[in-house]
Amino acid sequence: MIHIQGGTFAMGDTRFYPEEGPVREVTVGDFWIDAAPVTNREFSRFIDETGYKTSAEVAPDPAAYPGADPAMLVPGSLVFRAPREAEDMRFWGDWWHYVSGACWRRPDGVDALAEHQLDHPVVHVSFSDADAYAAWAGKTLPTEAQWEFAARGGLSGAPYSWGDEFEPGGHAMANVWNGNFPMADTTGKKVGTSPVRSYPANGYGLFDMIGNVWEWTADYWTERHSSTPSCCKAQNPDFSPAEASFDPMQPKIRIARKVLKGGSHLCAPTYCRRYRPAARQPEMIDSATTHLGFRCVAHTDRRSQ
Repeated sequence: MIHIQGGTFAMGDTRFYPEEGPVREVTVGDFWIDAAPVTNREFSRFIDETGYKTSAEVAPDPAAYPGADPAMLVPGSLVFRAPREAEDMRFWGDWWHYVSGACWRRPDGVDALAEHQLDHPVVHVSFSDADAYAAWAGKTLPTEAQWEFAARGGLSGAPYSWGDEFEPGGHAMANVWNGNFPMADTTGKKVGTSPVRSYPANGYGLFDMIGNVWEWTADYWTERHSSTPSCCKAQNPDFSPAEASFDPMQPKIRIARKVLKGGSHLCAPTYCRRYRPAARQPEMIDSATTHLGFRCVAHTDRRSQ
């Protein structure tokens, strides 16, 4: 883990998406944060020691999804599959598929994890899964403020974790989409996660804060940040109510949503410019996908975990 000395910073942005604003001063205390997202190797140790079953390995509760197709209420998770032809691309459901059997052990829903994937970020983990791992490790999930403060790497106001340019000097700084999203890369380049630490660390020595996988935070989702200056102490985060995070577009589904940060390998300049510290996105706490992982924080040094 990396020790982050707390302070006050300008959180948010007004240059990209409305949910990132307004920019306001937020204070965090000192904390430790994982240098990289939790990997398959680390998560497998947790599973071996506890026998824990992830959300994707358990059938969804029909009561939570009134009117759902019974065929969908089986253990599984959302898997990204790039369309091969332009006519295959009408809406997001043409590249996101609920796949029976997909879980952290079988990221594509078919093949078991290979040796070379053990140092990739674990995916297909719900908020509950990430929270359970954190508790086992003697840690917690970061607040949104902690996460963004760490992701900025000491830079004030820069749009990216590494500065003002997306690819300084033509160098890729994070695992994000390269090409015309979401079409399959005709050159044969494989789409997916990369081993952690494959790209440069930010100013605090943290890897993969941007791209690779979205990361869970402890905060419930809000459509906009409060315009009132607030103080978000690391040991006492100020959460908004769970009920306020419900998706208004799905009024029958009363499942809380948490804030995701960092973007993923599926974020593209032509589609989703959320590969930035201020970027944020909601996700239902029972959801798991092929591009969603996490890292943990602590208030004392737990680097031995």
